[in-house]
Amino acid sequence: MPLEDGDPARRRGQQVNGEVSGTPRRGGTGDPLPWGTPAPSGSRTEAMAEGWEPGPALGDRDVTPGGAPQPTGQEPGQREEALMAELSELVQKVVKSSSWWERHGVDISILACSFLLLPAGFLCLQSAQAVPFLAGVFTLGMVHHTLTVKGSHLASHNALTESKSWGKVWAIFFIELCSAFTAEQATYNHVKIHHGYTNVIGLGDSSTWKLPFLNRYIYMFIAPLAVPIITPLVALDLLRNVEWKAALRTLCCMFLGLYCHYWLLLHVSGFQSPWSALLCMLLIRSLLAHPYIHVNIFQHIGLPMFAADRKPKRIHLMSLGVLNLPRNALLDWSFGHSLISCHVEHHLFPCLSDNMCLKIKPIVSQYLKQKKLPYNEDTYASRLQLFLQRYEELMVHAPPITELVGIQ
Repeated sequence: MPLEDGDPARRRGQQVNGEVSGTPRRGGTGDPLPWGTPAPSGSRTEAMAEGWEPGPALGDRDVTPGGAPQPTGQEPGQREEALMAELSELVQKVVKSSSWWERHGVDISILACSFLLLPAGFLCLQSAQAVPFLAGVFTLGMVHHTLTVKGSHLASHNALTESKSWGKVWAIFFIELCSAFTAEQATYNHVKIHHGYTNVIGLGDSSTWKLPFLNRYIYMFIAPLAVPIITPLVALDLLRNVEWKAALRTLCCMFLGLYCHYWLLLHVSGFQSPWSALLCMLLIRSLLAHPYIHVNIFQHIGLPMFAADRKPKRIHLMSLGVLNLPRNALLDWSFGHSLISCHVEHHLFPCLSDNMCLKIKPIVSQYLKQKKLPYNEDTYASRLQLFLQRYEELMVHAPPITELVGIQ
């Protein structure tokens, strides 16, 4: 990727709030994956495994950032594993001392409240006056994104329940019925690929969110409106990669979810024409599409990127390649803490619920900073400005591969 000689990104991987940085090396970066990358043919996510680590199938050999001798006398890889084990022990103590309400109840209650708001939203749309009508659109839009983003995300990580069987049921409900997507492919692409290979070029580098043929303003402000249309279309294409029984189930759930929304607008909200009901559906389902797209790119793209055979160990991979945004009441409710202000914590401990990620945040941030590891944080406005200024570099061209130096 061509960069100005004076651009510090040429010499060091961008760090927002980290204490160390990396240096890009020359080499093939691989082609970005298209939007909605399918899983390899025949692959399935049986148990939505959390904390899954990629094995040596891709020739993955972990390397120690910097390669400098460690003062502890431990091998570099052993020291990194010890750091992750120590942090995991601290977090596990908090989890064990937490009640069911803290582990699951808070987030389940938020999802339940969203369901209870559905009747009020549809009834508000009956009004011919602007204020009640817009209140209905806002209510249903918030409910939709809470169920499809927060609900689907927690379900894909089996964070709503400690039962894997019920976890699969909730995944089908939130991902297929509410979101009009396929549970197997959504879980595979997010849990196995994005989390397993965070910021690894061509795998978990968020390249599925890149549309390089669009200019910056269309991508950032107009294209998100098409997300409700693109999502089921991509899902239909990905059904070629799942078993016929799962494909048939997904088709039935997708149709049922979309038709129920359409039917309620016609028969409860009182829309007179199919086109007006469909237009209202699009408006509701795209209410928070802009922050949804923005959050997906803000928290990874622009941070250090790695080759599949030159990625660091887990604790460095997640602390370097993940960024937290500030708390926001609207997005915390509809997207969840693990996607906004606790994204670093979520990538380190993906099986925890949003509320638990928020609870362990002080422990994780303090530990990483104490061990001189990056803990990236930035504001929404700052990231938006960055992407508008460096759109060609970050979103059109493949980011440079990063070699880590100086991490002791």
